Amino acid sequence: MGYAARMAHEVEMRALAEYLEQHNLKHTKQRELVLGVFLEAKRHVSSEDLYQVVREKHPNVGYTTVYRTMKLLVEAGLATERHFDDGITRYEIEQEHHDHLVCVKCGKIQEFECEMIERTQREIAARYAFRVLRHRHELYGHCADCAREERGE
Repeated sequence: MGYAARMAHEVEMRALAEYLEQHNLKHTKQRELVLGVFLEAKRHVSSEDLYQVVREKHPNVGYTTVYRTMKLLVEAGLATERHFDDGITRYEIEQEHHDHLVCVKCGKIQEFECEMIERTQREIAARYAFRVLRHRHELYGHCADCAREERGE
């Protein structure tokens, strides 16, 4: 990973280093590399997706290293695991709450935020005196490209 990429992700690199130190784990260049590639992805990625990118740059890094590092990043609070209907575990950067539109045809995942949905959920929970700990909102269907293709446009 180049200097510019390291600087762009300095906060995350420092957070990883602190987590590793607190848990008496080794700080390795390979873990740093996987974190950098993950942060550069800017989309939901599987361990396999990340491995393909890492392998292009560093053929000596194995799939197991990528997989274990992603699990470690989840534990450290730097990544979130997502499980959509296709059975593939994907990872995304830990961030503010958002919801997902998932295309069942091409697999595209679009993130969105909607205050009206969030407000309605809070109102429903209050109406039933329900304390929400977490929630997941995913809409499954066809993205604009796949819908156009389906219509023959």
